[in-house]
Amino acid sequence: MKKVLTKTAKFVLPLFLGAFILYWVYRDFDFAHAGATLAHGFRWDWMALSLLFGVLSHVVRGYRWRQMLEPLDVSPRTGHCVDAIYVSYAASLVIPRIGEVSRCGLLSRYDGVSFSKSLGTVVTERLVDTLSILLIAGVTLGLEFPVFLTFFRETGTKVPSFLHLLSSPWFYVALFCVAGVIALLVYLARMLSFFERVKGAALDVWQGILSLRHVRNIPLYLSYTLLLWICYFLHFYLTFFCFPFTETLGFQAGLVLFVAGTFAVIVPTPNGAGPWHFAVITMMMLYGVNDADAALFALIVHGIQTLLVILLGLWGWLHLTLSR
Repeated sequence: MKKVLTKTAKFVLPLFLGAFILYWVYRDFDFAHAGATLAHGFRWDWMALSLLFGVLSHVVRGYRWRQMLEPLDVSPRTGHCVDAIYVSYAASLVIPRIGEVSRCGLLSRYDGVSFSKSLGTVVTERLVDTLSILLIAGVTLGLEFPVFLTFFRETGTKVPSFLHLLSSPWFYVALFCVAGVIALLVYLARMLSFFERVKGAALDVWQGILSLRHVRNIPLYLSYTLLLWICYFLHFYLTFFCFPFTETLGFQAGLVLFVAGTFAVIVPTPNGAGPWHFAVITMMMLYGVNDADAALFALIVHGIQTLLVILLGLWGWLHLTLSR
């Protein structure tokens, strides 16, 4: 019974968190206006280009992952690595973070790759991604430091403003986001303790983690990493040109919003739903976009990108099944 409750909580709580934040952000939103925007004035050509980079980011991640698996003396098909990436992102829409496990399971099933070893490469991959986004965030902070100063000056450096912050609903939305991140860290810590108890699996995981030391072509790996983050950024930034109220925001504003959104999706909700909207809307308002337009941007962009994740996941699953 306890296991059933735990599994149910892992599924329900992220959905509840995301739904709560979405409800709070869009409780007074005019959804008819969103439909009218899609029908008239929305630049689908820019969105198509954005989605192309979204697909390319998955492909690059698949190629980079295969390169990390090679030192483990396994040779999964590159197409299977890419398909597993497609499926992993779609699976995480149902249960956040399950995609990291599911893609290792798929390679184990279709290419005979050790599950625990491939899981170790995923751990290393996430560490590299974390260092990458921290570097991007540092550069962005340096470029747009006055914007952040304005943000802190307006929201909390004095006692009166801090008291006002406590009475603001946005403070509690942010608090829920922080709680979600803490819950994720606790979950990861428990996973690590589990592998410590299973010594054989722990050794395989550790071998996978160290695979980066034996990657045969480091310049290629770094090129994949650079290209991956360029694709991620363009997947987001090009959507600015889909709307008349964001097309003039500029490259540096795109970096700020990209970094804010990337940190927001750490919160374990399906595809970052809720926290991503909150972060993007809040930061976009700093650049003079009104709250209604910012909410419209976040709703449409996130909705279309989530649809892409679903379609790619279905394609990856079908392609894997038919290629057996």
